[in-house]
Amino acid sequence: MDIMMNDPDFLDFSDHSITTTLSSDEDWNNLWSSLVDWEALTAGENDFQTLIDSIIDDNNENDLVLTPQSDQSATTEESDSNEKGLRLVHLLMAAAEALSAGTQSHHLARAILVRLNELVSKSHTDGTNIERLAAHFSRALHNLLDGAAGAHTHTHTHTDTPRDALTAFQLLQDMSPYIKFAHFTANQAILEAVAHEKRVHIIDFDVTEGAQWASLIQALSQSGPHLRITALSRGSASGRRSLATVQETGRRLTAFAASVRQPFSFHKCRLDPDETFRPSSLKLVRGEALVFNCMLHLPHLTFRASGSVASFLRGAKELNPRLVVVVNEEMTRVEDSSGFVGQFMDSLHHYSAVFDSLEVGFPMPRWARALVERVFLGPRIRGSVTRMYESESESESGESEEWLSAAGFRGVPISFANHCQATLLLGLFNDGYRVEELESNKLVLGWKSRRLLSASVWTSNS
Repeated sequence: MDIMMNDPDFLDFSDHSITTTLSSDEDWNNLWSSLVDWEALTAGENDFQTLIDSIIDDNNENDLVLTPQSDQSATTEESDSNEKGLRLVHLLMAAAEALSAGTQSHHLARAILVRLNELVSKSHTDGTNIERLAAHFSRALHNLLDGAAGAHTHTHTHTDTPRDALTAFQLLQDMSPYIKFAHFTANQAILEAVAHEKRVHIIDFDVTEGAQWASLIQALSQSGPHLRITALSRGSASGRRSLATVQETGRRLTAFAASVRQPFSFHKCRLDPDETFRPSSLKLVRGEALVFNCMLHLPHLTFRASGSVASFLRGAKELNPRLVVVVNEEMTRVEDSSGFVGQFMDSLHHYSAVFDSLEVGFPMPRWARALVERVFLGPRIRGSVTRMYESESESESGESEEWLSAAGFRGVPISFANHCQATLLLGLFNDGYRVEELESNKLVLGWKSRRLLSASVWTSNS
């Protein structure tokens, strides 16, 4: 728990009053049924407005609400908001079904999205959670129709300045425990695995700003082992930008380590143009305790293709490290038969939980919330929808863990101290957050009934 309490950026927000507004999984399951009457469409139905109206009016008797009614005295305004939220979800699902039904139905999808835009045109910054969520998903579907699936591998757009990204990152840390849960859980496992070692070498799959390592450097400075971090840099078209970012991160970490008198060195390892990792490109020193650190699909991270992740884990197998830590977004496994619509529904459910947790976890000014959504969550949603539509499914939760298990890695049990640290962290936010231990080596961060993020710990040693 030293990691958390010694982190200079760790702030206590426990004195804020909070309310909850998340729907249940059972409510969302009511939306899995087909929303579009495709027989009527193929029979020559050309009155799109009639079809849209029927979608909106259909199933109004359902008790689905996107914010639960706390008592029987719910206001008329709340009821109207719930009804509008239900309509937005039905329209989104109808548009997704139209997109997946073939090109002959794309004109129907466009008509539905026009109606959606009318309902959420002013909701990007000041709407309710479901209105803003619908705006992001509607834009994602529009991109598919317009063929604007281009830069879906990036987390934030080129219009966002580095200052915007850094501010949004700090706000995301203040609004939720997502990032600190990932970093602290991984770091505590590393500290426990390398206790009494004289040299520690961490291979970091995606170092970004290096925020994870400040607390580890501070914790290690008490015992004095030499810490070496090798950060992977990308060799793609944006390789030069990636290299510059990695170099700046290394400079900051080196300066911080010097300030706390921690022996430290920083190195870079460039991936191949297709982001393949080659273990032979690493500089290894005999006697180092080797650790592989793999953070995947957190809200602020750039999407990494499953092939790149697999090459990194294969490299770990080849080098036989002391520890492998994998942190991943938790997405429900969807039956293949449900196709794009099923995945779209689950993604909508997942991000509804994310938006709700951010809204009530630590209320922020409107501009702050809008910045986090614009820089991180909006592009993340658009990229996710594009990959689902193109059948380029993201690395599902559990996929990396299954590979490690099949490759002969064994799970390292999560320690009592690590579990307690996560529980203490969540206690500083809303009580809607929960921590759950799956298997013996996997810790999961959840919001109400939805699992959002997991950290698992592995070793190849006997």
